[in-house]
Amino acid sequence: MSESEDSVEPYAAAARRAAEAARLARIFGDVLPETTSDERGRESGIADNDEWLRSQIPPHHG
Repeated sequence: MSESEDSVEPYAAAARRAAEAARLARIFGDVLPETTSDERGRESGIADNDEWLRSQIPPHHG
């Protein structure tokens, strides 16, 4: 193998891995989030899960 082929191989392997990951994501969806909830922090201003649940009740069930 020539020096130019050696320098291209890591890029080809990375491209194959990226293509495989994209194919799996199309088939199965995003299984795991990119970040954890600890890294993201609070996504909304609601502090308690019970408060969130109460806020999801439709008006006609009030």
